Amino acid sequence: MKISYKVLLAALPACILASCGGGSDSPEPNVPTPETPTEKKMEIRISPAMTRATDYGFESGDCVGLYVVNYSGSIPGSLSNSGNHVDNMRFTYNGTWTPDKTIIWIDNKTHADFYLYYPFANVQNVAAHKFSVKADQSTEAAYKSSDLMVGKVLNVAPSEEAISIPVNHAMSRIYIVLEAGNGFTAESLSKANITVKINGVKCDATLNIASGAISATGDPLVVTPLYADGAYKALIVPQTVEESNLITVTVDGRDFNLHKGFTFESAKNHKFTVTLSKTSAGVNVNINPWIDDDVDNGGTAE
Repeated sequence: MKISYKVLLAALPACILASCGGGSDSPEPNVPTPETPTEKKMEIRISPAMTRATDYGFESGDCVGLYVVNYSGSIPGSLSNSGNHVDNMRFTYNGTWTPDKTIIWIDNKTHADFYLYYPFANVQNVAAHKFSVKADQSTEAAYKSSDLMVGKVLNVAPSEEAISIPVNHAMSRIYIVLEAGNGFTAESLSKANITVKINGVKCDATLNIASGAISATGDPLVVTPLYADGAYKALIVPQTVEESNLITVTVDGRDFNLHKGFTFESAKNHKFTVTLSKTSAGVNVNINPWIDDDVDNGGTAE
């Protein structure tokens, strides 16, 4: 706290002031040099927000990674593996987002770009961060752990307010609903031993954290979806699958195959309504994208 010298003198007892004398030969008082006001340091706080429909919001214990890249005047910086203003700081969610350690803006005027991804990891390359979805997503834990999200907000001015960062799903989602066709009833399907597989999809990926671009890598595998609320769902690395038996539904030991090529798109939910028919030994499929593209993508598998 800065104290005015005049205020300090006024607080001294009168007897002390008298002993100091008041003549012209008295030495000049040693007045403290005023300190230069220091610039207030502002903590960087974030508030990631889901921008698309999702199964789950962020849950207690979830962790995201944050990079902050400063501008040089009006020129934005480039996200690097290290040497950014903030390098892969982990924030943990417990009602609010808390960093492993407090981070602050460089000053109160320099703008910055914010890059965020989930889940937190030891990132080796921000331009090609490696991630894999589970081949077996039949449990809720495996399904959730296959979710990869990324977001950014650019040219942000320093503020004491939490920075809202929109995040999108980097993966695609397949959502399969089974319906009874010829030779089946809803009751017979409910009692049948059913397994569902998604065939020939790559489960490894690389993510560019700055651009959000994702690429499928590795060898094609078979993915087992999660069954929940009457449907089968799985997270798929965005990719184009060549025409083949994309989906296999096994009912009491008998396979029904959907022979089809398909392009899985990032952040989109692709709904497949699969009608099982014993008489045609095939599968009828209607596909309605989560984000409607006004195209009937349906087909018949035999």
